[in-house]
Amino acid sequence: MRPSREGTVTVPDDAPPDAELWARGDERAFGELYDRYAEAVWNHAYRLTASWSTAEDLTSATFLTAWRRRAQMTLVRDSALPWLFTVAGNLARSEYRRRARFSRLLHRVPRHDVERDHADEVASSVDVENRLRQVLEAVERLPRAEREAVELVLLGELTTAEAAQALGVAEVSVRSRISRARTRLRKQLTDDTPEVW
Repeated sequence: MRPSREGTVTVPDDAPPDAELWARGDERAFGELYDRYAEAVWNHAYRLTASWSTAEDLTSATFLTAWRRRAQMTLVRDSALPWLFTVAGNLARSEYRRRARFSRLLHRVPRHDVERDHADEVASSVDVENRLRQVLEAVERLPRAEREAVELVLLGELTTAEAAQALGVAEVSVRSRISRARTRLRKQLTDDTPEVW
């Protein structure tokens, strides 16, 4: 998969609604949900991590979590997407913390002169991913309520109503959190980061 700016998921009119597929809970129904939302979840995971491979892993982990919890979880409204985005966001935060711990450990290990692989040089030269990481690091520093709203609405491209439903708060609260987050992010980010806020 590659990043896509398409945030909309089109479901054919004759397709069964998410709640019906979720309630059935069999492999075929779950496969339909996967086909319907895998790209959207991957795009969300990519925006949260700025890494294609990590987005692949998070997408797999999100749907594995959904499969394991399908019997305990009841969809509110009729879309599985807000819940899937929330799971992907939680997994991305866990991955971010794991990588930070790993990075701290690497700094303690003595460095040896090693010739860099060409692939490493290509990866480090990707300017877009570096700028996206700056944005994601700034988002990670936001207070939890604001960060969750940003991840769902600005990065996940859910509506404020869908985000409010996923977070269990009023829609006006989501709008307020996003407004405060935008103010904080504008102060933190430099001019060379993408204008997404």
